[in-house]
Amino acid sequence: MKILITGGSGFIGTRLQRQLLDAGHSVRVFDRRHSPLNLTADIVIGDVRDYDALAAAMCGCDGIIHLAAEHADNVTPAELYDEVNAGGAENVVRAMDAMGITKLLFTSSSAVYPLFVEGDPSEDTIPEPFNRYGKSKYDAENVLRNWYEKSSPGKQLIIIRPCVVFGENNRGNIYLMLEQIYKKRFLVIGDGNNLKSVSYVGNIVSFIQYAVDNLLPGNYLFNYADKPDLTTGQMIRIANRTLGRGDKLGLRVPYWLGLIAGGCFDLLGRITGKKYPVSLIRVKKFRVSLCFDNSRAMGTGFKPPYSLEEAFRRTVEFEFCGKK
Repeated sequence: MKILITGGSGFIGTRLQRQLLDAGHSVRVFDRRHSPLNLTADIVIGDVRDYDALAAAMCGCDGIIHLAAEHADNVTPAELYDEVNAGGAENVVRAMDAMGITKLLFTSSSAVYPLFVEGDPSEDTIPEPFNRYGKSKYDAENVLRNWYEKSSPGKQLIIIRPCVVFGENNRGNIYLMLEQIYKKRFLVIGDGNNLKSVSYVGNIVSFIQYAVDNLLPGNYLFNYADKPDLTTGQMIRIANRTLGRGDKLGLRVPYWLGLIAGGCFDLLGRITGKKYPVSLIRVKKFRVSLCFDNSRAMGTGFKPPYSLEEAFRRTVEFEFCGKK
């Protein structure tokens, strides 16, 4: 197929390009910027808030993979979450209808679920977003579901809710943790025994390509998490072993002290206008155990190509083992 990837110059999008090209598809990228990691020469610079530019980019395409989003913890102004995530979804389906395109895959987020929830949330868990980003992603899902429900037979909507995605060239929370471990500055908040569901970029793009190639027309919703879940302590020990430092865990800090530090950095950020790697929401996310049920995704027959331990090793080796 000829596939348009919105947000295709981002972390997941650049990795997804290779996956789709290797599978025999042709790829067009629609993004606000170009990336040196782009593999396709077919790139359209534009914003999903610009309907005309988006519709023009879809010309000649058979399917859309909608990745474009505002996703940082502290986007300002906060209205951008709604404008880009929910408003962008409205433009995507409107342009698809204008171009006669019937296949759409959308990457949502596990942030649609409550931050503190008992058990492992499944696709049947009632969404209760814990931040503005999660709410805007859930709003976008509803825009797409409304589009599908009004559609004619033969259309396809695939919504994937990945939990925290990490990997080579990412600069999210997992990278920040690994960077501090590499610099020997990492502080373990609490005992390190909290379990975390995470997704390796090499596996999530493989699942996206698998879904595009194998699922029949219809309406699909999947959580995505790589299993088995690791504790924070296990992640730290894998990183230290990869760096040749044995099974070190590092210095532990009581949770209450971490909360105070996060609040102080938030206050400092408001005063200085700068963004710091430590914040109250990141401390809370770091400490909480949060795991997701992935049985529906694995029930499709998909087999992740990388184990989580291999994924962490690959990421640490790529990002830090060549540094002096």
